[in-house]
Amino acid sequence: MKEYLVFRLYGPLASWGQAAVGGDRPTGLQPTRSAILGLLGAALGIKREQAEQLQALQASVNIAVKQTVPTSLIRDYHTTQVPSHSNKVVYRTRKSELSADKLNTILSSRDYRCDGVWIISVYLTPDAIYTLEQLKQALETPVYLLSLGRKSCPLAAPMMPKIVKTSGLKQALDTNFPSLLATEKEESFNNEEQIRLNANGWVSYFWEGEKSEFIEQGVITNQPWDEPISRDRWQFKQRIMHQVTLKENYEDKLKGGVDVS
Repeated sequence: MKEYLVFRLYGPLASWGQAAVGGDRPTGLQPTRSAILGLLGAALGIKREQAEQLQALQASVNIAVKQTVPTSLIRDYHTTQVPSHSNKVVYRTRKSELSADKLNTILSSRDYRCDGVWIISVYLTPDAIYTLEQLKQALETPVYLLSLGRKSCPLAAPMMPKIVKTSGLKQALDTNFPSLLATEKEESFNNEEQIRLNANGWVSYFWEGEKSEFIEQGVITNQPWDEPISRDRWQFKQRIMHQVTLKENYEDKLKGGVDVS
């Protein structure tokens, strides 16, 4: 049995940054590794300029994602007024930027995923300096406001972090969470509702590490650019990530369970 920290992400809008060229700001289907590291860092109170602490957190965790609800894509045609660049002036706030003598207009297209639900599983590496309990407590009482990729994309449901003990990563990602539509008295897993929300039961898993974590056929391996190198220079490198889409068996899910601590 192995321990995992599992929590849920939901919001009307989310943006999981991809490689950006020019004014286009695309989004991925699922939370990137850098986005989850940023969320954990914000919860712990680590600032962007604290490079050593960010690197220690990065080396402490492996991350896997289960997308349980398919999303729709929208694009925002975005205009922003910014002052001309100057090495002699540092603008600390948006108000100070707008007070500059000359403003320029920047045009961009920004993509968002709508109404997605993702289950995140975090497990520790041998080099971990944090415990899962520390990360769980940070998510329950975060130092900084948490968001889904951008500050304009706030969380819209409790993350409900929990530590589970299971025999494998898939079992951790299959941890049950209360329905988003349930009342306080109806927190049990609603089979019919979830089938409706989950595109007739199809779910997608994304994980790093051993490809053999999932036995099923149809596993795809790719190399996303979402492993942070420098937050100051906004640089990333590739990593190996596996993914598979499966038809979820809700009868087995309702009968199953995990050891929640």
